[in-house]
Amino acid sequence: MEKVEIGTLLLENGETIPHAELAYERRGPMDAPIILVCHALTGSQYTVGTSEEPGWWDGLIGPGKYIDTNQYQVITFNVLGSCYGSTGPQSINPETSRPYRMDFPFITIRDMVHAQKRALLALGVNRVKAVIGGSLGGMQVLEWGLLYPNDMDQLLLFASTPYYSDYGIAFNEIGITAIENDPGWKNGYYQSSEDVKGLEIARMVGMVSYRSAPLFESRFNRKIAEDNHNKFSSYEVSSYMRYQGKKLTERFDVNSYLYLLRAMNSHDIGKGRGGWKKAASQYKAKLIAFGFQHDLIFRPEDIEAFAREVPDSEYHFVPTKFGHDGFLVEFENWGHIVREALQEESKIRVWG
Repeated sequence: MEKVEIGTLLLENGETIPHAELAYERRGPMDAPIILVCHALTGSQYTVGTSEEPGWWDGLIGPGKYIDTNQYQVITFNVLGSCYGSTGPQSINPETSRPYRMDFPFITIRDMVHAQKRALLALGVNRVKAVIGGSLGGMQVLEWGLLYPNDMDQLLLFASTPYYSDYGIAFNEIGITAIENDPGWKNGYYQSSEDVKGLEIARMVGMVSYRSAPLFESRFNRKIAEDNHNKFSSYEVSSYMRYQGKKLTERFDVNSYLYLLRAMNSHDIGKGRGGWKKAASQYKAKLIAFGFQHDLIFRPEDIEAFAREVPDSEYHFVPTKFGHDGFLVEFENWGHIVREALQEESKIRVWG
C-alpha cells in the first residue's frame, strides 16, 4: 500500500488532524497527462487494481480501455475518513496513542478535497488534466472545480448533484439510526464491524436507493430462495440483500461509514457561495455531466439543470436499469463519451 503524508490538516470547522496521510494508487506513464479519480462511499484507492484483484472501475480505466493508462496517468486517493489506509476513525490519535474511533473530527467534502490537493503537491503534481468521480466521488469533483478552479481542464461528473437532497439525507438517517441503535456498536467501541448488524441494515437500505425497481424485478421476479428452511417464504431478493449487508461488514469499518454518510449530508456547493446557482456560474473547467435513468437520489433532471448553469458544460443522459449504480457498470454504453471527451479536450488545450 502506498501512502503520502500531508502533515497537519486544518478542517472546515476549525479543528485539525495532525500527521494526516492518504493512501493512493498511481497508474500510467509518469510523464502523461494526469486524471484524478475520486471514489464513492465504500470505494477505495484501487480504481484499476491488478489482474488478480481488479479495481472498482477496472471496466472503465486500464491499458487500452476508455481511460487508457497507456495514454494517461491515473491517480486515486482513498478519501479522508475512510478505512483503506487514509487517516480516519481507525487511525491512531497521536494525543492518546489509541484509535480515534468517534473522537475523530467531523469532516466535509471540502476537507476531503483539500487533503487530496495537499497529497498531490506532496507527489509533485501541481495540475491535472481532469478530475472524475461518481456519487460521493462526484461531490468531490464539484468541490475540486470551485476550491481549485485553475487546477484542471475538465470535470467529469457522474450521478451527483450540486447539493445532497433531503431524500438522500433521509435514506442516510435510516442507516445511521440502525447503526447507532445496535448494541453491538458500543458507541463506536466495537471489536469488529461484523459484530454490528446495524451496518448490514444500513447497507441494505443503501442498496435499495442505489438500484431500481425494474432491475430488481427483472433479476429476481419473486423467486423463492432454494435454501429456504424457514416456515415463512424466503425470496431470492431477500437472500441477496442479506448477502450484500454481510459482505460490507467484512470489508468496511462501521465508524468510517458513519463519518462518510455525514460528510455526504453536508454536501452543498452553494454553502458560503450565495447558493448553488451562483456557485455553478463560477466553474472555469469544462463540465461533462452524466445522469443515470432511475437514479432515486441523484435525479438526472437535477444534474441536467445544474449543468445548464455551468458556463462550459455538456450533459449526457444514460438509459439503464441500474439506477444510481449505472456509473459502475455497462461501460460499453457510455465509456466512449468519456474517451472522446478527453481526446477532444487534448486537441484544443495545450497540456502543461
